[in-house]
Amino acid sequence: MLRLACITASAAWPRLKALPRETVAALGGAVEDQPANPRRLTLALTITLPLAGLAGYLLPKVTLVMSPSIDAWAVRPAPGPIRKGDLVQFMLSQPVAGPRPVSVTKRAACLPGERLREIERPALDGKPGTRSWYYCGRTFLGATRPFSHDGQPLPQFHWGDRPIPAGFIYVGSDHAGGFDSRYFGPVRIERLTRMERLL
Repeated sequence: MLRLACITASAAWPRLKALPRETVAALGGAVEDQPANPRRLTLALTITLPLAGLAGYLLPKVTLVMSPSIDAWAVRPAPGPIRKGDLVQFMLSQPVAGPRPVSVTKRAACLPGERLREIERPALDGKPGTRSWYYCGRTFLGATRPFSHDGQPLPQFHWGDRPIPAGFIYVGSDHAGGFDSRYFGPVRIERLTRMERLL
């Protein structure tokens, strides 16, 4: 196996060594006996520079979502007021999320003035204790779990039955096991950035 890897690497070296010369020729530069072709270089720059500029402008504004808690892979900021069901992003400081604040994307699930109800029910998994089930009006938002998927104890937030106060939003997840307001409560609106799904 090692001999095969050495043969493959030795065969690839001449191609890698010639790559800069081939690149210069492809872009219209002078190489050995081939004269420079400014038209080819101008065409290559006309295509690549705007694309590179566009990528440089757009990529910093795009956030890749690395969690199954919402149905999106990439999001970007979207102007406008936050409405129910919108994606929102904020910095979360919770020991369960790690030692440093992390940027998370959730869904605006219950807005100011809407009634948020917490109903404690016996655990359905046969384990002792109760679980809190959360509703916004009549819409089921999710139920708490005592432990995360890796066995870490989850904080339990207790709300009761009252409206979401002005200036706060209950953020939820599309995934039943998401870490959201069930565990840390409603989030101040000024901490939230409205987002839109790209992928």
